[in-house]
Amino acid sequence: MGQIEWAMWANEQALAAGLSECGVLGVCVCVCVQKGAGFMGFGGGGVAGVLVCLLEYPRSKRQKGSTMERCGQKYLTAVVKVFGPLTRNYYIRAVLHAALAVPAGFLLSTILGTVCLGIASGIYLLAAVRGEEWRPIEQKPRERPHMGDTFKQPPSNPPPRPPADARKKQPAEVGG
Repeated sequence: MGQIEWAMWANEQALAAGLSECGVLGVCVCVCVQKGAGFMGFGGGGVAGVLVCLLEYPRSKRQKGSTMERCGQKYLTAVVKVFGPLTRNYYIRAVLHAALAVPAGFLLSTILGTVCLGIASGIYLLAAVRGEEWRPIEQKPRERPHMGDTFKQPPSNPPPRPPADARKKQPAEVGG
């Protein structure tokens, strides 16, 4: 049985946490606009959620097998690649997620995202200990099929037939 790639689990967990925090940002902005107040610290968890979503949206390439790329991932992959070892190393991601989870834990509305970020941080730490790191999914250039390769050649041997004596009809079958 193959090894578990923990970073894939951590990526999904952190993205869920980021989306949860982004929802909080939207609610906080609506409340602040209706009350006529400034942000006053309400959007802190939501801004952290946006940062987590931008970092976690691009999936890492699997060690074995194929990896399904998310829609539009190639654009954010380029951004994540620019930061090099800061975004590629899972130790750094574990510390970053743990640090972002602390301030978000002080608001009741961001508890779900905080718990998810804490879990993702732990899973990233496990992935880093096991030697995993983020690798971009690179598109292979598509090769055009050659015309000779697309058509199958006709068979060169005739189909198999039963022996001659088995092909002769039995006398009982002729009369019936």
